[in-house]
Amino acid sequence: MNRIILVEAAVCVIVAAVLTGCGDKAKADPSTEAPPAAKVEKELDANLVKVDHPEQFPLVTASQHVATSDLNVTGVVSPDVSRNVPAISLATGRVIEVHARLGDEVKKGQLLLRVRSTDISGAFADYRKAVKNEQLAKIQLDRAKLLFDDGAIPKSALEIAQTAEDNARVDLETTEERLKVLGADPQHPDGIVDVYAPVSGVITDQQVTAGGGVQALSAPNPFTISDLSRVWIVCDVYENDLPFVRIGDVAEIHLSAYPNRVLKARISNIGPTLDPNIRTAKVRLEVENPGLMRLGMFVTATFHGQAGAIHAAVPANAILHLHDRDWVYIPAEDNHFRRLEVTSGMMLPGNQQEIVSGIKPGQQVVSNALVMQNTVEQ
Repeated sequence: MNRIILVEAAVCVIVAAVLTGCGDKAKADPSTEAPPAAKVEKELDANLVKVDHPEQFPLVTASQHVATSDLNVTGVVSPDVSRNVPAISLATGRVIEVHARLGDEVKKGQLLLRVRSTDISGAFADYRKAVKNEQLAKIQLDRAKLLFDDGAIPKSALEIAQTAEDNARVDLETTEERLKVLGADPQHPDGIVDVYAPVSGVITDQQVTAGGGVQALSAPNPFTISDLSRVWIVCDVYENDLPFVRIGDVAEIHLSAYPNRVLKARISNIGPTLDPNIRTAKVRLEVENPGLMRLGMFVTATFHGQAGAIHAAVPANAILHLHDRDWVYIPAEDNHFRRLEVTSGMMLPGNQQEIVSGIKPGQQVVSNALVMQNTVEQ
């Protein structure tokens, strides 16, 4: 019996030792334990919450960002109308030769076309008549002088002969000048009128072909020559954006064909009327053409604001995108956090994001708004 009692006692001792060892292993090191989960108490205000462990939500200070208001609009390269010069024919007739075509670059004085005109024949006939009349008037004047010297005619008759000779000389000079204007040699007229380029540039319009007819000093003009060393950029700016553009401001021009080239243009005119359908005004910019721009080419014009606005900038993770709106959490009194709606702007270097309105530089916000929101919703 005693032996049985001793055995039972030994078993109890062993069991107790085993249980004691297990209890020691089950105890965790307090330093390695995870921090207790933050408890959130919701207030009557849906945007205000209370957290018992606010240290679990690190704060960052909003930095300062100087932003300029930029406006991007599209435009089209157009010729400067003050540099569009028509090449006209001074005589009506039929085109017999064309020495230039649309798109050609021409120099001032270069032959463009030749016209056979009956205007030359009429002008030459008038010139020959004027020559004969002037010769006759001179003979009559010489005779009148002789007669007046002999006392055969009064002085008034001599004055009449002098006036007739003067008028005949005027008619001769006029008809001779007309032939020269038409490009004909008064001594050897051939009925051909040559049309030369009045300026240097590029032919941007052609309304004549060989065998066709032209009218003197009337539309359509045979050629239009444009000086493309300086061109216009015509942009459509919406009514609400007109305060951002001012005459004299400089805009950046980005060419769709050459995205790496940036040109500078100056605003020279803002249209006085709006398009009634799309509510835009025509804004004209003038720019030096380095040879890259072609008429009709699409460009993007960027207008910069006159003064920079000071905005806040926070890490992108500090902004909560919820229900098509942007929010940040800011600390409040007594372990409270307030969810504040903001207007976010463009992304900045360093994973920062601009805050256009809602907070100011120097304010503190929760560095990770999504973690905060998840904790609130638990």
